[in-house]
Amino acid sequence: MEAMRPTVLLFDIDGTLVTTGGAGRRSMEAAFEKLHGRRDACDSFAMSGMTDRAIVRQAMRIIGVEDTTEAIDAVIHAYVTHLAEEVHKVDDARYRVFPGMREAVKEARSLPGFAVGLGTGNVREGARVKLERVRIYDQFDFGGFGCDNEDRTELIRCGARAGAARLGAPLEECRVVVIGDTPKDVHAARGIGAECIGVGTGTFAAQALLDAGATVAFQDFSHPEALTALLGKR
Repeated sequence: MEAMRPTVLLFDIDGTLVTTGGAGRRSMEAAFEKLHGRRDACDSFAMSGMTDRAIVRQAMRIIGVEDTTEAIDAVIHAYVTHLAEEVHKVDDARYRVFPGMREAVKEARSLPGFAVGLGTGNVREGARVKLERVRIYDQFDFGGFGCDNEDRTELIRCGARAGAARLGAPLEECRVVVIGDTPKDVHAARGIGAECIGVGTGTFAAQALLDAGATVAFQDFSHPEALTALLGKR
């Protein structure tokens, strides 16, 4: 099997590749409690699809803390430190890779003309911690991360450029596919002219992702047509 044209795949993490059993939220709460005495800083808004830095910025504004670059960096550092401990407290039944994802990543990596990376709002170190817990981090050779840009569309663009560079092809000649579980993933993909495969494994059903503009959407990647859509085969 060969790709119809050079293809960059960008996988989201939370709600798409894995569920962490709430480890990320608890780690963010612990970071705010440690630095600002407010474990409730993120309680009033939904974090799904947001970048780590955007989450911290919004939470700081809610609790009345000036959102300087240095202050955000401090919370992110504390968050990652807590995360490295928290992920090991969650049992395997609650911290797992979603159905079909390991197989899809493995298949894409085995084919010529594919670059398999991440497109995630997690900062790079947070992504590493989360995915090493389920032994899948080393399957992704590059990515667009929340530390590359606070705006999701721009970090996806960063990932697409990195993938095209690995393929040795101009980005405009590549097929780019974003795999995600929120309308924010869909909008980011559309923002750079990429395809989006939605998965209903997060907080949004597959139909909601189609309604948001996803190219296709499945309840999860065990669906028999999901791999076909990913690989772009006729």
